[in-house]
Amino acid sequence: MAVIGSTALTYADWAKRMDDGMRVASIIELLSQTNEILDDMLVMEGNLPTGHKTTVRTGLPQATWRLLNNGVPNAKSTTAQILDTCGNLETYAVIDKDIADLNGNTAEFRLSEVKAFLEGMSQQVAATIIYGNQFLNPERFTGLAPRFSTVTTANSQTANNVLNGGGTSNTNTSIWVTTWGNDTLHGTFPKGKITGLQHRDMGEWPVLDSANNTYQAYRDHFKWEIGMVLRDWRYVARIANIDVTQLTGVSAANLINLLVRALYRMPTTPGQVTGIQPSVTPEVRANMGRLVIYANRVVRTYLDLQAMNKTNVLLRLEEWDGKVITTFRGIPIRTCDAILSNEAQVT
Repeated sequence: MAVIGSTALTYADWAKRMDDGMRVASIIELLSQTNEILDDMLVMEGNLPTGHKTTVRTGLPQATWRLLNNGVPNAKSTTAQILDTCGNLETYAVIDKDIADLNGNTAEFRLSEVKAFLEGMSQQVAATIIYGNQFLNPERFTGLAPRFSTVTTANSQTANNVLNGGGTSNTNTSIWVTTWGNDTLHGTFPKGKITGLQHRDMGEWPVLDSANNTYQAYRDHFKWEIGMVLRDWRYVARIANIDVTQLTGVSAANLINLLVRALYRMPTTPGQVTGIQPSVTPEVRANMGRLVIYANRVVRTYLDLQAMNKTNVLLRLEEWDGKVITTFRGIPIRTCDAILSNEAQVT
């Protein structure tokens, strides 16, 4: 599912390039079954041992209207460097050897425990992708919400891409419109390291119980170094302050209207979305990235119900890779349970 012409890859793409007895590939396959945002996110190797340093353009050069016999000053663009650091999520699984060996299929029993760790860690990473804040929790990476945390343009430039759904209480949620790409938004991992969730079977070890008595146990080590790079904030939009207690009725947020407005905040999009494109060249269009819309299960249910309304022409139920997917103007709408329904009002 990688973007054609992009240097950023999904975790599944990275797995195909590794040769470790398919362990990494099988883990990534399990991850994609439990959290759709991890299946979509493109990932690039960082250019630093601790993350990725990005140079972004902050201003365009200004030309001068010239009079005859008068020169013009030199001009240049302005840039700034942004450092996105990676977080390191790590844990161990310890299973009593006698318990694992009880049913005669030790490997199968241990795999069932591994799946629980995969699910737990994928949920933690997905939550950090949305809400992580390294300034509050320096061991983590910064996700989307802290970068799009206000609707007041005087406070932050990214507020231009934060739309207000009208909710004022603490029963709000958000819809995220993201553009995954190497020049827009992507995940990252430290330079020279292995990407994705790493699982190492450490075999049988003597371990201590709570009373410092020894017993034999199987140990597994799990490690995931991951970060997020936002190279161009204009390619991400947040529809905030959607009150989940008022998704129907006269006070409900007009989600269709808000989605259309969010898409027009993007500098460029595929032709079927807004028609705003920098070029008709296929290679240029491919490098725009891949648009995906994320909502939690509550909002996703409401959108699916709207898609079945025959008078609706923008939301559709389509089949992608054998799965029924709700789309908006051809953009897949994916479920992300990490998006909360008790967000405070974004002001």
